[in-house]
Amino acid sequence: MKSEIVLRLSPRDASDEKYYKPLVAKKLNVSPGKLAHLRVRKRSIDARQKQVMVQLHIDVYTQDEPFSIDKPEFEYKDVSKAPEVIVVGAGPGGLFAALRLIELGLKPIVIERGKAVSDRKRDLALLNRNQEVNEDSNYAFGEGGAGTFSDGKLFTRSTKRGDFRKVLEVFCYHGAQDDILIDTHPHIGTDRLPGVIKQMRQSILNAGGEVLFNTRVNNLLLKDNKVVGVSSANGDQIKGEAVILATGHSARDVYHFLDNQSVKLEAKTWAMGVRVEHPQDLIDELQYHSPEGRGDYLPAASYSLTAQVEGRGVYSFCMCPGGFIVPAMTGQGEMVVNGMSPSRRNSPFANSGIVVEIHPEDIGDFQNQGVLGGLSFQQELERLSFINGGSGIVAPAQCLADFVDGRLSFDLPDCSYVPGVVSSPLHFWMPEHISSRLRKGFELFDRKARGFVTNEAVVLGVESRTSSPVRIPRDKSNLQHVQIEALFPCGEGAGYAGGIASSAIDGERCAEKVYEMLYGKQASESRNR
Repeated sequence: MKSEIVLRLSPRDASDEKYYKPLVAKKLNVSPGKLAHLRVRKRSIDARQKQVMVQLHIDVYTQDEPFSIDKPEFEYKDVSKAPEVIVVGAGPGGLFAALRLIELGLKPIVIERGKAVSDRKRDLALLNRNQEVNEDSNYAFGEGGAGTFSDGKLFTRSTKRGDFRKVLEVFCYHGAQDDILIDTHPHIGTDRLPGVIKQMRQSILNAGGEVLFNTRVNNLLLKDNKVVGVSSANGDQIKGEAVILATGHSARDVYHFLDNQSVKLEAKTWAMGVRVEHPQDLIDELQYHSPEGRGDYLPAASYSLTAQVEGRGVYSFCMCPGGFIVPAMTGQGEMVVNGMSPSRRNSPFANSGIVVEIHPEDIGDFQNQGVLGGLSFQQELERLSFINGGSGIVAPAQCLADFVDGRLSFDLPDCSYVPGVVSSPLHFWMPEHISSRLRKGFELFDRKARGFVTNEAVVLGVESRTSSPVRIPRDKSNLQHVQIEALFPCGEGAGYAGGIASSAIDGERCAEKVYEMLYGKQASESRNR
């Protein structure tokens, strides 16, 4: 017989079946020998109280009950001769759109401006050695998109928009660890994601789809307000029944060519700020309420902090426990930082973006540039950060307490940012409406977690690519652009997602709407599993 129970346990007791099996047996009032198999369905950590607890949802099987573990399985049938759909961008939105198109019997042609993930690694290695940025192959562009070498967190609040469980299962099917199916805040890790992305590409190719690297799309092919394909900087014209535009939030050139083609765009709210890095041991102490930190059985602690300052949100973004800060610019003369964590989260540092909400009316004279003014404002802050940094992509930095108090830092703590840091008064040269709110926000965060503001921590400039200042508007019912038929704006770059998981969900939804447009009926609920 199968039973389902929930246990709240100490971190040690939750760490291994040998500890919690006797507790399961006691709760069921049976001997441990009567329990044939235990399967953890969900695992979460509750650190709200001084005593940290781990909650396990466990399926319990007795000895007379057949038992098997359901491994995610997907069947991607041959679509080599099926109608072709263009998918621009090989990030999570584009890859999941392509796989869903295959499930629905359509052939995806995935077009990616950057390189395959293995070749992309070499460009990132050069970038971290303070070489020039490759504008088509960097931490934002290339196979897998920004998430591949940024972290691999899979948390989303968009579960009402699509099948989040399926997204996790697709990742597992392609090589991600099974733990992502049970953890409340699943995480693959930047060391494992490249292999997963390769396997996803192979599934597309095996099914007869196409993946074109080093192909930058530079225009839509339009006929009577309908998109019939795209053209590339290579001079190619690629035709298809529809175009799913999943180009990511850093592809500024895409917004410019859409604007030049009079494709409707909208300005939207986004966020900019800094990346802050603490010793991981300090964050463990603060979050687990113990001078001993996380001990032997808890993972590296994370945090999520929010505040309202002068009518704008100030909040943590893309928090990376046990992680590293990386250079995330996509062009020359820019300084942008982001964070990532390996699967084991075993770096001695913890970093997070701390950003301020930016409304279209906050960008001053850049409003005169119309809908693309936010892009110019964003780029100007990145230029200021570059000027105030060191040679190449050395990042401007300041001790956190000094930043809050408005003092120049004479000594900087150790930092994970490989190209290096140089002391700079970020509080002075950043726009006042951003720096003042950040400083107040940090003070409020310190009230929630005493010790958060310290000169053991360092802030780096700038964290500017949380999302795009531009939205590509689409119809809520069919997800097509409000003006251009058969154009499906998708994911972060279109303004409809924020992170790997929500972009993947949006990619699947766009693929289903393509199917509905072509065949006049809803996409099958069958997942080919």
